[in-house]
Amino acid sequence: MGIPNKTEMENEIKELERKRDADPKQRALEKSLDKGLKDSFPGSDPVNVTQPSPSKVDHNKN
Repeated sequence: MGIPNKTEMENEIKELERKRDADPKQRALEKSLDKGLKDSFPGSDPVNVTQPSPSKVDHNKN
């Protein structure tokens, strides 16, 4: 097995991008992650793109 050339790697990257872009949920998650990374840079804490579960106070407001 030889070393993949630049064109083969570019094609694999393009294929992965096509798959990622085909799913709206994945696109929204990527966008949210990118925004979180930009908003927190420079920082040492990892980005959390999930929302915490509602607290008791949140349940009482409804």
